[in-house]
Amino acid sequence: MVDLVSKTIAYTVRPPYRFKDIVHQLHFVAVESAPIVILCVCFAAVVTIIEASFHMKMVVQNDALVPGFAALLILRELGAVVAALLVTSRVGAGLAAEVGSMQITEQIDALRMLGINPIRFLVVPRFVACVLGGFVLSILANLICLYAAMLVSQFMLGYSPGGFLMGMRAFVDFKDLVFAVIKGTVFGAVIPLFSCYYGFRCQSGAEGVGLATTRSVVATSVAIIVLDFLLGWLFSYFY
Repeated sequence: MVDLVSKTIAYTVRPPYRFKDIVHQLHFVAVESAPIVILCVCFAAVVTIIEASFHMKMVVQNDALVPGFAALLILRELGAVVAALLVTSRVGAGLAAEVGSMQITEQIDALRMLGINPIRFLVVPRFVACVLGGFVLSILANLICLYAAMLVSQFMLGYSPGGFLMGMRAFVDFKDLVFAVIKGTVFGAVIPLFSCYYGFRCQSGAEGVGLATTRSVVATSVAIIVLDFLLGWLFSYFY
């Protein structure tokens, strides 16, 4: 894994750059994932703000702080993590299955025989696309999530958009959005590394491809949760 990570980073910064493959992979990662990310973060925002209102009314008999708390939770945790886990289940599984299929059909060995480095040819375009995709999807997920929370607070809790924005302004800062985007970018970088790692280690047969796909999704999901904790702990020193 360390060898794969170091070589991927080294090949990413050194030409030649395969822009056509990067654009193709970016469409798969960001554009095709956007609808499912938008749908799921909207429902996550609805559940978050309704549950926050319910418990705040139960504890302090007042939900005036709900817009601020909900915006804070969305920017610091919800948007980036939910988007990353969704991309992992869709893109990560697809990459692991694709690379695993190439491994068991000896296409990767054929690349080596032709003098083509598999990491530069397969991993680097997917790595760059997932980093860019994570950056874009984290911004999109957070903004959509906040908009959905504002609509819910207006139509179900009785807060006007102006009241929601004022409550949000009291709790969050621009650096919360910056940290959320950094998280999304890091999560995006992790997905192709784990997926391709397990794809290269795929055993023969359909069962091997399925096992590699499952292991890549599980490992990537755990890595995202652990990185979320580490980055949250690191960012706490900047508040």
